[in-house]
Amino acid sequence: MIDQHTVDRIIAAADIVEVVKEYVTLRRSGTNYLGLCPFHNEKTPSFSVSQSKGIFKCFGCGKGGNVVNFIMEHERLNYVEALKFLAKKYNIEVEEKEVTPEELQKRNERESLMVINSYAQRYFTDMLHKHSDGKTIAMAYFRERGLKDHIIEKFQLGYCLDQRDAFTQSALRDGYNLDYLVKTGLTIRREDGTIFDRFAGRVMFPIHSISGRVIGFGGRTLKTDKKVAKYLNSPESEVYHKSEILYGIFHAKKAITQENKCFLVEGYTDVISLHQAGIENVVASSGTSLTQDQIKLIKRFTPNVTVLYDGDAAGIKASLRGIDMILEEGLNVKVVLMPEGEDPDSFARTHSASEVLEYIKENETDFIKFKTRLLLDDSKNDPIKQAGLITDIVRSISAIPEQVTRAVYIKECSRLLDIGEEVLYSEVGKIRRKRMEQLLQRERNQPVKEHETPKIPSYVKGIICEEQEREIVKYLLTYGNQVLFTHVDEETEEEITITVAQYIIEEILNDDLEFQNLTYKKLFDEYIRLMEIHSEVDNRHFINHMDPEVSQLAVDLLTEKYVLSRIWEKNNAEVAEAPNFLEDAIPKAIQVYKSKVLKMAINNLNEELQNLKPDQVEETNHILFKLRELYALINNMSKDLDRVVL
Repeated sequence: MIDQHTVDRIIAAADIVEVVKEYVTLRRSGTNYLGLCPFHNEKTPSFSVSQSKGIFKCFGCGKGGNVVNFIMEHERLNYVEALKFLAKKYNIEVEEKEVTPEELQKRNERESLMVINSYAQRYFTDMLHKHSDGKTIAMAYFRERGLKDHIIEKFQLGYCLDQRDAFTQSALRDGYNLDYLVKTGLTIRREDGTIFDRFAGRVMFPIHSISGRVIGFGGRTLKTDKKVAKYLNSPESEVYHKSEILYGIFHAKKAITQENKCFLVEGYTDVISLHQAGIENVVASSGTSLTQDQIKLIKRFTPNVTVLYDGDAAGIKASLRGIDMILEEGLNVKVVLMPEGEDPDSFARTHSASEVLEYIKENETDFIKFKTRLLLDDSKNDPIKQAGLITDIVRSISAIPEQVTRAVYIKECSRLLDIGEEVLYSEVGKIRRKRMEQLLQRERNQPVKEHETPKIPSYVKGIICEEQEREIVKYLLTYGNQVLFTHVDEETEEEITITVAQYIIEEILNDDLEFQNLTYKKLFDEYIRLMEIHSEVDNRHFINHMDPEVSQLAVDLLTEKYVLSRIWEKNNAEVAEAPNFLEDAIPKAIQVYKSKVLKMAINNLNEELQNLKPDQVEETNHILFKLRELYALINNMSKDLDRVVL
């Protein structure tokens, strides 16, 4: 458990804009910041971050919270883990005892796999620097690739000993669970029970999540045997999904945002060598085909992608589908073909950063020119192949979502291929219509799912005044410190001010009312406690509350747009701006709430009355007396609300 003082230090140090900017490209919009939501796919920014309030809110998917909630949601961590994550970022020491093997087993599977991957990274790094084989064999390979110590350390490179199960036995001795070792893919267990290391005899490239945690590994063999796979990756696991991550994204995200461009390469060493040359806005698909999730990951940081291809064009055609996928996501794509016989790794090792960037600047071209030149070499004077080339390029253009961008590329394509723009427009239109028809057909064939609603806790089921409770808590949180009324005390002649919070709390407590929604009640009771200590209550206390329900409620109430209560709409009331608005709205909200409570009590009494027998005269009279009293109260309130109760 982290003590409250440390929690407060972490929250005070964590700038929400600074933290979110590592995951989302934000632009200032008034006093807030806007960006594309990282929690759902969107094209128009609806993700808002308030630096002054320390909160985020997506008006598209509804997710919101403080800086801790953001890390919890994005990294799938619990509250304590998110605090530790932020503490590490801001160099705040958090004291905690060493995790024992028994405690490790009790952790959830995901965290256990993370812990084992972290242990493995440290083990492989130790073997590289401390074991004789690591220092002579593995380090010789890295030196041959021209890698320097600071880069080896930065990417946490390592070595797995060329022994059957050296790593696995070391992990078991240190108390790690064999089942979890197998689930990470670090250990392979045969049906006969024998175990061995997956990466034995390989130099190791840890794969980091966007937050910097090790989620998997890539291993390169140092053997020349062609039967042995050159590269081997961790298998899919609870923490590693290769289609969702890009190698180097953790080290590149800041530079991508600053440069507003991402270089996309193929392999681990391409990324590492470019970093060593001083070019850090680079990531790799790690030899796998590019996926939509990987493209969306890039899109969060920049709309501009430049794909760096090896000088050998033989394998490029097979990877052109990746460019079409990038276009479908609305990104701007350029392509660079490295000099013949070179790849980004070898070119970066023999050239300075300025020379590499100069080459890219001079040779990067839009995908239309690149694809046309590449495919024209095959078609030559063959009309059938040329028709196929045109169809291929038109298919790529049709994938672009923005109409203006499509028009620009159609004009360029018309010039390069000497074909009329109207023909290209027609073909693009056909492909887009066909794609839309297929999409609609899929949607029609989708089984209709039942509407899923969140499980309502038993303590709020059947309560009819929850809407009014929410409205009152919203006023309390939003306007609590504002002055509602001012009057002069007749005896002392002193001017006395009544704040919104004082008025609401006094009205609720005087009638011994109690909120039925537990979260609203928690916030209301906490507000009273804070008012007893401070003259003004800071909303950040609720935004950063340790109870996630209270924190989430505070964020929702402070970010949702104000909607007129139905009582105002019924009477066609004109609502002035605050503070005049509050003088009418606050008392009316309290009256509506109280009338709801009275109506609920009246309904209950009427049900009791109907269940009484004719001979229960005394009980009947008692209920009738209560009903008469309640009807009188509710009619008085109705007059104040300008309503007529029949």
